[in-house]
Amino acid sequence: MVEATTSHRADQLLRQLVSLFTLAAVPILIWAGWTAARNSDLPEWWLPIVAAAMIAFTVDVGTSMIRIRSAIVSYNWSETGILLTIAFLPPHWALLCLAAGTALPKVRRRIRPDKIAFNTAKAVLTAGLALAVTTLIFGPLHGDHLPIPQQLAALVVAGAVLIVTDDLLAMPVLALATGGTLRQLVLGDWPIRLLTLMVKIAAALAAAATWRVDPPWTLIVAAVAVVVQLLYQNRMRTREERKAWQRLATVTEALNDTDLTRVLHTAVVRAEPLFSANEIEVTIGGRLVRGRGESVVFDGPPDDAPQPERQVFAMPLLGSGAGGEIGVLRLRFHSEVRLSEREQYTLRTFASALSTAIRNATAYQELMSVAASHAQEATHDQLTGLLNRRALLDRGAHHLHEPHHDGLTAMLLIDLNHFKEVNDTLGHTAGDAVLTEVARRLAEAAHPGDIVARLGGDEFAVLLRGLSAPAVAMHRAEVLLDTLHHPFTAEGMQLRVEASGGIAVAPGRGGMTELLRRADVAMYQAKRGGERIATYSRVKDTADIARLALGGDLTRAVEEEEFAVNFQPILDLGTGEVVAAEALSRWHHPVRGHLDPLRFLETVERSGLLPAFTDTVLEKSLGAVTTLRDAGYDLPVAVNVSPRSLLDPGFPALVAARLATHDVPADRLVLELTETLALSQLAVVDRVLHELRDAGVRLALDDFGTGYSSLAAVPRIPVQEIKIDRRFVAAMDGSPEAAAVVRATVELGRSLDLLVVAEGVESPAQRKALWELGCGAGQGHLFARAMPVDTLLGALRLGSGDRPGHLAPSLHDTGAVVRLSATRRASGRSGSRLPHLPA
Repeated sequence: MVEATTSHRADQLLRQLVSLFTLAAVPILIWAGWTAARNSDLPEWWLPIVAAAMIAFTVDVGTSMIRIRSAIVSYNWSETGILLTIAFLPPHWALLCLAAGTALPKVRRRIRPDKIAFNTAKAVLTAGLALAVTTLIFGPLHGDHLPIPQQLAALVVAGAVLIVTDDLLAMPVLALATGGTLRQLVLGDWPIRLLTLMVKIAAALAAAATWRVDPPWTLIVAAVAVVVQLLYQNRMRTREERKAWQRLATVTEALNDTDLTRVLHTAVVRAEPLFSANEIEVTIGGRLVRGRGESVVFDGPPDDAPQPERQVFAMPLLGSGAGGEIGVLRLRFHSEVRLSEREQYTLRTFASALSTAIRNATAYQELMSVAASHAQEATHDQLTGLLNRRALLDRGAHHLHEPHHDGLTAMLLIDLNHFKEVNDTLGHTAGDAVLTEVARRLAEAAHPGDIVARLGGDEFAVLLRGLSAPAVAMHRAEVLLDTLHHPFTAEGMQLRVEASGGIAVAPGRGGMTELLRRADVAMYQAKRGGERIATYSRVKDTADIARLALGGDLTRAVEEEEFAVNFQPILDLGTGEVVAAEALSRWHHPVRGHLDPLRFLETVERSGLLPAFTDTVLEKSLGAVTTLRDAGYDLPVAVNVSPRSLLDPGFPALVAARLATHDVPADRLVLELTETLALSQLAVVDRVLHELRDAGVRLALDDFGTGYSSLAAVPRIPVQEIKIDRRFVAAMDGSPEAAAVVRATVELGRSLDLLVVAEGVESPAQRKALWELGCGAGQGHLFARAMPVDTLLGALRLGSGDRPGHLAPSLHDTGAVVRLSATRRASGRSGSRLPHLPA
């Protein structure tokens, strides 16, 4: 028989069931008492006492207690005692003894009255029904009314009725008390339950038969029953412990997860079979997770969780080492329970495993967070939160290569006008505010699916997708730039952003890099033409297809030394003496022939081979200096430097290494710098230039007067030479403005003690005019074109007018020559001597 001690949490239905069973048993007990008082069929005086004691023994002493959540389920031999009682006592006496034998042990253990009433009523109802069925079929069972075989058959029927009725009455109440289901309780361990019930019935049959044949043999049956009970209890205990460790291993293995939420949910759901608790909860940080049965019933802040008054077993969750407590594991029960020693050890083991799982999941989350942060930083601009250039190229390339039918794709490149003035006037904080606001407006105005990115500095890009026609790109671009036109406040001032944009529709070939390049070309076309937006035009693109194809040949050209360096002499305009030479690179392409720098230099700069190309040019140029020096001509060589080389902090070390390799003094190398925005703004460029100057390398400002900030750059950048652009030299004869620019440049050089070199001298008149203005040196086709070093050496040896080392006649008489002292010729800014320039 199964007896359940229900908890005080039983709801209304549970109370109604208990009340119903109790009320149903009361009339039966009244009938039994009234019948016992009226009839004179009192059995031997000791028989009811023995029967009651036997029932009490089987209910109390021979009981195995199993806790299911807060309910205690007992498995005992009460079925055997009941069958023997109804076999030897009249029905009314059997019921009275059964009630006494059931109730008295529970009173002794101080069980609550309602629980005593329920279990007593259940025993009376099941026994009463069994008596009724067997009496109806076989007649009275007690005494010698039936032959032994019929009495045993009747006891079998009575046992079956007892089992079925007990389950029908007990299982609904037990399900309500434990929160389980009838299916789980009825089908759970049914093979063992069935075998146990068959053993109990067999024991009752054996005891009844031996009592009828030879009563002393009944003691042997009782002894066998005790042994069977002990073996059964030991088997149940061993089986339960084995299952408990298996469940513990299964649950701890399930905790091996990298997601903290899954770890917590697994803990509160899968741990229920381990401890048979009504609820299991875990508190970690500001989070509480609670499970009931097979579901999570709460996951949120601890203050929001209901806190019923229930017995709680708490176990701290410890961090690694001396990390302290990281959380708490709690087992909640509806009523007071006691954990066995095994359950306490299991609780500690499970808490330790859960602590490890929480630490691992937390560490993994932190690692993933760091990785996500790094991934975010790698693909997003930190200031604006937009995608960066790398992410734009990656996502754009994926979009261009995937099969789609949503129309054309175009790139809009946006450059903010006069942004440098905002930084210089209001500071970088205001500049950052402008960039952030521009990013926000572009992101909000872009269509869904468009990709907005910041390329760097004040350049933004928007990949326009889903265009129905190329003309739609212009309309979309106008809308985006219109959003930037509205004023906003930064550093207390009203600012209005002006921008220039370039549009390029995605080509059939070339991918994102080419698309971005074309948009860049269009944007600069807009700036040069004073337009707000320009669309890419192949006619205006100086980088033709052939130039793009050169990019694939660069690696081979560097490795096979296809680059050559020719040298154009620089002359003293007064005497015609060669005072220096400018190195001009050439590419001897095996297919396209000889290529000048205008056709390949931009491709080199955009590739990753610029350092290797620069090293090649320096190697050949300094080798030429050595060749000329060995022949008696100690001439400096001027080498043009790409602005991108000035962004490399290692460039000065490269130059110093090449000078040391060829044993060339640093002042024999002149690096010509082209005026660019980078030259006038970036701090890294200033550091590189000062390192070169400190090493003794001479610096020259090429194409002076054509850059962004010529006059502002001269006093700040440590140059020793300035070169007049060939366009001013060519226009001197017919343009007073050009002549004024040349005159002003010469005066600037004289006042700052700088050497002034004129480029593009094509006629004797230009030479004489420049010399009369005070320009000391010049180069151009009037004197010589660029030539290999061997050809230059031959020209120097041949000379002009029997004067070796001269390539042009003197402009004044020999007696008029006045040589300046070395101090006068030296640069007042650095102490490095200038190239030899006879007066």
